[in-house]
Amino acid sequence: MKTMLKDLLLAAFALALCTAPAAAEDVKAGDLVISQAWSRATPGGAKVAGGYLTIENKGTTADRLVSVSADIAGKTEVHEMAMDNGVMKMRPLDKGLVIDAGKTVKLAPGGNHLMLQELKGPFKQGDKVPVTLEFEKAGKVAVSLDVQGVGAQAPGDGGHMMKKMPDHSGMKM
Repeated sequence: MKTMLKDLLLAAFALALCTAPAAAEDVKAGDLVISQAWSRATPGGAKVAGGYLTIENKGTTADRLVSVSADIAGKTEVHEMAMDNGVMKMRPLDKGLVIDAGKTVKLAPGGNHLMLQELKGPFKQGDKVPVTLEFEKAGKVAVSLDVQGVGAQAPGDGGHMMKKMPDHSGMKM
């Protein structure tokens, strides 16, 4: 029985690894490195989606993400989410997002992110959604968002399997 349970857990883990989408390629633009670009699958009829990524500035001067565009969206913006008197508020960053020299900025759920609105079609898990980031110094940079599962919290998180698997770390086998 112990061996069968152990084999079952190993098989489930192996399946999770095999079905995880491939990670997005790093994109270099000037002194910037853009990595871990992803989004979530959208439920039927959804007209908005978020985009998430990491921007590392390896240079000695700051750059600024001034805009984003995507053919699949009628409107795109760089957004900030922040707590204001105990209320989570979201707003566009009209002056863009500064990436200081030698620093890394992470756009992630619950914080700064790309907002794609007026979607022309759904985002399906496994898709790659092309977007163009425009920086003050590095210029226009094409990036693909890897679409994860609806409930994903990070790149490579399918949004379903690993979250629902019980924690068996304390089990004796």
